[in-house]
Amino acid sequence: MKNRARISDSFRCAWEGLIHAWRSERNLQIHICAAGLVIIAGLVLRIDVLRWAVLLLTIGAVISAELLNTSLELVIDALIQKPHPAAKAAKDVAAGAVLFVSIIAVVIGLLILLPALLQAVSMLLSR
Repeated sequence: MKNRARISDSFRCAWEGLIHAWRSERNLQIHICAAGLVIIAGLVLRIDVLRWAVLLLTIGAVISAELLNTSLELVIDALIQKPHPAAKAAKDVAAGAVLFVSIIAVVIGLLILLPALLQAVSMLLSR
């Protein structure tokens, strides 16, 4: 019979991974700070629940991609002792995935927040 870890151990390991990534990965820090700014903008602009859902899913996708990229880089660095073209390509492709989802996130953020911002400015100016 397989030895099963307690659920609390699983959560503890996951938190340790998040903390490690936060402390060691500048890009994750940037993504989380950007997410914070987007959340503040959403609160100030009072976006509706559906827009919140889209923004939060988008934020989750970007941060998840960054975490997966970080884990892939760590595994490659642990396994490959000297530079290898395939290792570089794997890391570059993973970084490209983060870049791609980040660009899409910016577009989604603009699609959601820009109209709300323009409406808020219009209301202020019409007073």
